[in-house]
Order: sequence, then C-alpha cells, then structure tokens
Amino acid sequence: MVYCGIDTGKDSLDVVVRSKGKSLKCITFKNNPSGHQAILKYLHKHKVTRVGIEATGYYHLDIALELDDATNIDVMIINPRASKHFAKAMMKNVKTDAIDAELLAQFVERMNFVKWVSPADDVFAIRSYGRRLVSLSKEKTKAKNQLHAFSRAKRTPVAIIEDIHLSIEQLEAQIENLMIHALDLINQNEVLQSRYLHLISIKGVADKTAIKLIGELGILDMDMTAKQWVAHAGLYPRSFESGSSVKKRTSIGKIGNRYIREALYMGALSATRYDPNIRAFYLHMIEDNGLTKLQAVCAVMRKMLLAMHSMLKANKSFDGQRFYSLSESIPD
Repeated sequence: MVYCGIDTGKDSLDVVVRSKGKSLKCITFKNNPSGHQAILKYLHKHKVTRVGIEATGYYHLDIALELDDATNIDVMIINPRASKHFAKAMMKNVKTDAIDAELLAQFVERMNFVKWVSPADDVFAIRSYGRRLVSLSKEKTKAKNQLHAFSRAKRTPVAIIEDIHLSIEQLEAQIENLMIHALDLINQNEVLQSRYLHLISIKGVADKTAIKLIGELGILDMDMTAKQWVAHAGLYPRSFESGSSVKKRTSIGKIGNRYIREALYMGALSATRYDPNIRAFYLHMIEDNGLTKLQAVCAVMRKMLLAMHSMLKANKSFDGQRFYSLSESIPD
C-alpha cells in the first residue's frame, strides 16, 4: 500500500508520498483547481491509495473533496491535536511544511485509518443559497442607495425612479424565493433542521442569518476546536506595533471566511438589542473594558461563534446565562 501526506496552506500544498517505509521528496503544488488536478495525476502515477490531510479550517476542504471523488483513493482528515501528539512521539522538533507532510504520510501509514466522509450535498446547497442571498442583499442595498441619491437630485426623470423601485422589488422577490427554497431544504434534513432551530434560539439570529451560518459552519469538521473556528472566521484580535512610537488600536484580522463574519455581524447587532445577556456582555465590554462600540460588537461576534460551536457540538439551544450571566453585570 502507498501512502501520502498533504500539508495544506492558503496558496500551496506540500505532498509527500511514502512507500515501503521510505518517503519520496516533497513536491509543492498550488492550492487551486489546476494544482489539485496535478496532485491527482501525481498520486495516480505513484499508485497512492490512502491520503492524510490535516484539518486546517478551510484550506484543506477543496483538495479533500477532489480526492474523495477520485477512484481508488481514500482520504483521512487528521485532527491537528492528533498530528501534534504524533510528531512529539516521533521526536520531531523541527517544523517545516515538508516535514509536516511527511509526518502526515507516516500517520496514515502507522495509525488506525478512518476514512473521511465529506459533508452532505445538502450542506453545500445551503452554503450556495447563503452566499447568493449575501450577493442579492448587497445588490438591494446598492439599489436603495441609488434611489436615495436620485430622489434627492433635481430634474431626475420619473422613469429612473420607477426603474430603481422595480429593481428593488425584483431583488426582494428573488431573496424571498431563495429563502423559501433554502428553508424547505433545511426542513427536509433532520440534521440541518436541528442546527437551524439551535441557531435561531439566539435572539437576533433570524432566518437569513441562520441559513448563512448553517452553510458556512456545516462544512467545518466538528472535531475542530472552538478557537480553530474563530481563526477560520478571522475573528482573532490583531495588534500592530512598530518601535516605541507606533502602536495602532487592536483590530480584528480580515483573513478568514468573510461570509461567517458578515452573518455574525448582523446577528450581533440585533442580539445586542434584543437578548439581555448578550447586551449585558456588550455593555460590559464598553463600560468596563474600554472598548469602542464597534470593538464591542466584534467581541460579541467572537463570543457568539464560540457559543455556536458548543451548541452545535452538544446539540443544545442557546443558554444566555452561559454566554454571560446577568449577575456579572450587577456591582457588589
């Protein structure tokens, strides 16, 4: 049997093939469709049958799906904690992409192989609905802004105003139609329906936000930690310092899944108004931690995502007291 380890990154994939206890030289491919096809050709050439890929949030998914569709190749998604412990057991103190890829190949060779089952097609369908809803909502906002501008301008032809109104009506009809189809699909799938009900148990997470989150979070491995979800969404704090005189305000990193961030942002804005526990946490961030309103919203977004990880993993609805106890906001 011939094994392979693939270390994934945003732009590149490092591949090591291992056969009869020996590893071939690490080959680097681009992490894009053409690079994936090149990897498939390379693996078939060496008659690879089992591939190990470390779960890295989003970057491993496309190549994993590509290999899962291939004939005579089984894929194992390896939990980062498991690969880390394996590296310690193998006494590997040096860390490079090539070494990581070889360790993954050895992991597949030596450890119990658990074949990866890709997310259901319904999850990818919901993700497509969610992303299309994002696109249509942005078009609707743009049209409304145009309507406002043209309405204030003198001598704007009535036909222009009527045309923009028509565009807005058409976009609203499209959004409503996609919402109906997405919710129908969710109601037909027991797992998706359960996740949907858990998410909308958070005051502020409405149908559209829940659809977006179900699609984006549904493709993530539930073995990933909550912190890995946060990193995947790009909701980790980022500081900037240069020398002793330049120090910018800490901000949220923008590397990651923007669809999750956008959905959480709208949910957080609403939740800080309607959910007493989330609002108490929001005010605590401002009044006690000195955050600006926008920074406090970002803190709510991050904490909401951590809560969602726990909720979906435990199959439970939202518990406001676990999010932030109202007693914490009452001074002694």
